[in-house]
Amino acid sequence: MNIVETPSRAMLVIPHPDDGESGVGGTVAKWAQEGTSILYVVCTNGNKGSSDTQMTSEKLASIRRQEQLKAAETLGVQEVRFLDYGDGELIDSHDFLGLIVEQIRRWKPEIVLAMDPVRHLSHSHRDHRISGQIALDACFPFARDFLHFPQHRNNNLEPHKTGHALLWGTENPTDFVDIENTLNQKIKGLSAHVSQLSSDQQKIEQFVKRRAIDAASKAKNEGHEVQYAEVFRRIAFRL
Repeated sequence: MNIVETPSRAMLVIPHPDDGESGVGGTVAKWAQEGTSILYVVCTNGNKGSSDTQMTSEKLASIRRQEQLKAAETLGVQEVRFLDYGDGELIDSHDFLGLIVEQIRRWKPEIVLAMDPVRHLSHSHRDHRISGQIALDACFPFARDFLHFPQHRNNNLEPHKTGHALLWGTENPTDFVDIENTLNQKIKGLSAHVSQLSSDQQKIEQFVKRRAIDAASKAKNEGHEVQYAEVFRRIAFRL
């Protein structure tokens, strides 16, 4: 398993508010501290994720938007873009693909992070799968080739070649990031999502630490000494 080097610019394609912090909050905080310019592209507004029968979709979307902004600020994210699709409403469409390509061409990331769309051992949320696949397709070949979405050039957005993608939530990790020094920051960032989490802070800490220890064990199996980690499946694109 390889250690991920800190990039200069990174973009995350996030299906729902809180998925970024839950999956890669430690990596985001570490990179931000080391000077990486980070963009969040949040695909849905999370307007269905509540068991409160008195909650409305409109109110929940507003709450989750503010929670996401607070979490991103906590981790040091430079910018957050909201696409505002409804929760559970992502489809593999040309329009959705174009929005992600537009952000890649605007931000010009060295690396793109997204959720792994491929699972064989368990089921994942539809929005997770679709956002992950769209992110990969946007990187290659659509953001690279100028004849795809040529209207972007009217806004001075030129084609961009992204070298790699890192997929979190993967069953087959190839790379890892040591998050020992930013674990507490990840906990704080995830805790901003009050509408989605237990009010018991100790449970949140236990959840984050348990997953980080499990990820670290995968790195340890290949000879790396690390206490807390986040793991990824790397995709390299043909440039």
